[in-house]
Amino acid sequence: MSLPKSVDVVIVGGGVMGASTAFHLAEAGVSVLLCERNELASGSTSKAAGGVRANFSDEFNVALGARSLELFSNFNQRPGYEIDLHRPGYLFALTKQSDVELFESSTKIHHQFGLRSQMLTPQEAKRISPLLNTDDVLACSFTPDDGHCTPESVVMGYAIGAKRHGAVVLTNTEVLSIEIIGDQIRSVTTTLGKVETEAVINCAGAWSPNVGAMVGLNLPVTPYRRELVITKELGVDFADLPTSMPMTIDYSSTLYWHREGKGLLMGFSDKSNPAGFETPRDPDFLLKLGEIASVRAPRLLDIGVGRGWVGLYEVTPDHNAILGEYSKVSRYFYATGFSGHGFLQGPAIGEILRDLYLGREPFISVSALSADRFQRPNSLRPEYNIV
Repeated sequence: MSLPKSVDVVIVGGGVMGASTAFHLAEAGVSVLLCERNELASGSTSKAAGGVRANFSDEFNVALGARSLELFSNFNQRPGYEIDLHRPGYLFALTKQSDVELFESSTKIHHQFGLRSQMLTPQEAKRISPLLNTDDVLACSFTPDDGHCTPESVVMGYAIGAKRHGAVVLTNTEVLSIEIIGDQIRSVTTTLGKVETEAVINCAGAWSPNVGAMVGLNLPVTPYRRELVITKELGVDFADLPTSMPMTIDYSSTLYWHREGKGLLMGFSDKSNPAGFETPRDPDFLLKLGEIASVRAPRLLDIGVGRGWVGLYEVTPDHNAILGEYSKVSRYFYATGFSGHGFLQGPAIGEILRDLYLGREPFISVSALSADRFQRPNSLRPEYNIV
């Protein structure tokens, strides 16, 4: 597919944010060009664990998660693609009283949005997640309608749907510069040439600061390496594990696991990783993982490890998204810095960016997540239910 001469909107980034936004805009009749410098979903999206949830502490994230779950559940019909959605729930194991109080408060917020959410005793949690060692667990937070699906399929579904509605989706096409006259966007130059446009949406994830710098916008997004593995097929010794075992997370250590095919997907957030774009496999990752598992889920040590991979978290100072329209350049929008929960919020973000572009009020206000909050005192909006 060739570069169009002009479009209404150029979207930068072909992960879940860019693809979702392209679909929702194209469906609304907007002419769209999506540019991805590599392949679709080749950045952070394809490296995600695939979790989808509304279990957050911030009302905004609860709302985004809840709306995205609705859209994920209807994905087979709109845009029309199989994403292998499973909804066995999310289970956070809590070993500190302060964490119990945090999740008790979160549960009240969940109920305000009509979500099924409850605090479980360690014994109740053990019944639905048998691998969990609950000896020192005080309580657990359980949201039974959360789950996981396949990130690449979500991106492909949105991209195919966007093209069905007339969008142009170009891979191996990098955006090099944005032409601005006064405060108006006039064109975007790519490795395939120039396209006239009056609007740009920055969905470049960990690489979004570079796209922000093209218009003088500072986006405080820092990439951090995260690693996970998928085990070999579970044998007869694990026949007691339910097929609907929830995504289980040890909140203190961030160790997590869920069913993945005939095995398990598991990992943790290694806070010792330095910031940067390098993604080598950590030769000590399995040792570190084993040390945590020996405490929280010892039986994990008896499962052979198959394949694994490394991806990037795009982290902001308050672990919350940067979302909105740039005040100094008309029609320049951004959605980045989701700090590990971007994939699961992608469907709702696509709707929000569509509405911002069309001048409509989104289903939830995003004003508190603008990039300039980092220059205002007491304007950070921390999210605590993170991994």
